[in-house]
Amino acid sequence: MVEVIRDWRGLTDAQKGAAVAVGAFDGVHRGHQAVIASAREAADRLGVPLAVVSFDPHPRRLFQPEAAPFRLMTPDQMARALTPLGVDRLYLLPFDREMAGMSDEEFARRVLSEGLGIRHAAVGFDFTFGKGRSGSPALLQAYGETLGFTVSVTDRIDDASGLKLSSSAVREALKAGDMDRAAAILGRPFAIQGEVIHGDKRGRTIGVPTANIAMGDYMRPAYGVYATRTRLPDGRVVKGVANLGVRPMFEVEEPLLEVWLLDFDESLYGQVLETELAAFLRGEMKFDGLDALKVQIDADAAAARALLG
Repeated sequence: MVEVIRDWRGLTDAQKGAAVAVGAFDGVHRGHQAVIASAREAADRLGVPLAVVSFDPHPRRLFQPEAAPFRLMTPDQMARALTPLGVDRLYLLPFDREMAGMSDEEFARRVLSEGLGIRHAAVGFDFTFGKGRSGSPALLQAYGETLGFTVSVTDRIDDASGLKLSSSAVREALKAGDMDRAAAILGRPFAIQGEVIHGDKRGRTIGVPTANIAMGDYMRPAYGVYATRTRLPDGRVVKGVANLGVRPMFEVEEPLLEVWLLDFDESLYGQVLETELAAFLRGEMKFDGLDALKVQIDADAAAARALLG
């Protein structure tokens, strides 16, 4: 598992000296993976650990505190997504007012060189850093020559079919309910992780108990019903069908992910689940009553079973 380090100050010598990929890496999509592969080549060449430098909270949250939820993954999901890429270490740096106020030279010197002691930095073609986003890949290369680390820049990479590999493209696909396109960019299905909370328990009255998960800072995919796969804390994966949204019949203030785990009957309150949205089945609907709702839910479950195999 990836070692997570949550600061750039006060590190031991053993925690420094890596070849790093630097960026937000929200989603760790295939474009991000190309930057990390470049860092891995340097790590192998230099004989040093491979690390990723990212930020928590996401810089956008500091600069635009009122922005709509937009995250594609939690820090825990990021660490797990980095594990199969061979990453040893995740520097999840606090993006606070101090860091936001640093010039590009300060960030390169204080954070990357003095704080993390990096040997190499891999960045994407559109990487910016420093106050006012004044730093560029070329400027980072110039700082690296002075500070003693090398820099590689990964050009924009698109899928052979022309699919744009970016976090914004993932969000566009999710808003459209195009889960296949989102998965093609990410390299895996989009998944929501969260703690199971108590709901109004109305589903139990029609034989459809759901595990309810608040959306938090996740971006909002298309509201509606999805075929799902849910990973339990013990590693089991359970097929299901979920409603994501505000439920037109029984509205809730904040959108919920409500997952009905098929052929499953265990209490999950307080446990942290990760649910893949495998396929979008239909949009949210309003029904005449619980009987009509139950008929539709059964049809949704049958559709989910057929899709999930």
